[in-house]
Amino acid sequence: MKVVILCGGQGTRLREETEFKPKPLVEIGGMPILWHIMKIYSNYGFKDFVLCLGYKGYMIKDFFLNYDKRTKDFTLNTHNNSIIHHNNDEIEDWNITFAETGLNSETGSRIKKIEKYIKEDYFFLTYGDGVSNINIKELLGFHLSHGKIATVTSVRPLTRFGLLSIENENKISSFIKKNLVHEGWIDGGFFVLNKKIFKYLSEDESCMLEAEPLQNLAKDNEFMAYKHTGFWQCMDTIRDADYLNELWKTNPEWKIWD
Repeated sequence: MKVVILCGGQGTRLREETEFKPKPLVEIGGMPILWHIMKIYSNYGFKDFVLCLGYKGYMIKDFFLNYDKRTKDFTLNTHNNSIIHHNNDEIEDWNITFAETGLNSETGSRIKKIEKYIKEDYFFLTYGDGVSNINIKELLGFHLSHGKIATVTSVRPLTRFGLLSIENENKISSFIKKNLVHEGWIDGGFFVLNKKIFKYLSEDESCMLEAEPLQNLAKDNEFMAYKHTGFWQCMDTIRDADYLNELWKTNPEWKIWD
């Protein structure tokens, strides 16, 4: 099964970082968040990736083309420009298809444009900015059990706010900084899709997966939710990036690989 990752957006809410690089290359613990996402899938044996590129996609290509040099030791002979790689057996065994899906394409358009790379009946899809300790094999099992076209992982993320106790005349009697569980279920990415999904999509740049395609799937009774109550965190803002970097030092719950 292919793992399709949406990597083409401009990440405008993370402009501090994305002015210079695509959002999936923003680093968590010294490695791009895209690498973390790929490690989650490959931990369960899914190592065949399709990256839907757009904004500064050439930088993502460059990262992986030079991946061994960036992450492992090597010896360079400056006379003949020959390179001897060390610890090559430690490099991930990934197949990666780099698909140019347009600078301004919306998510549905990007997915439609990679249809030619999907030969199997099912494929995974996720966003290039969210990590989780989700069990990918259980997610797949759930999808196969119901036989519908689409499954999305639904999550209830923590919101980090100050909790106020307010008495009469709006007087605050206590203030506690704590994490609160979001009351509703939201789209957490980590989809499993039957290739029939392509009938709901268009290559038109304005085709957004989260609009008519998913709405029509729901109307057709072809859309299911896999409820994940464990760790999940997206990286929408610089605050999110800082939070994930701090978690990487203390308790990276999404690090399910050795």
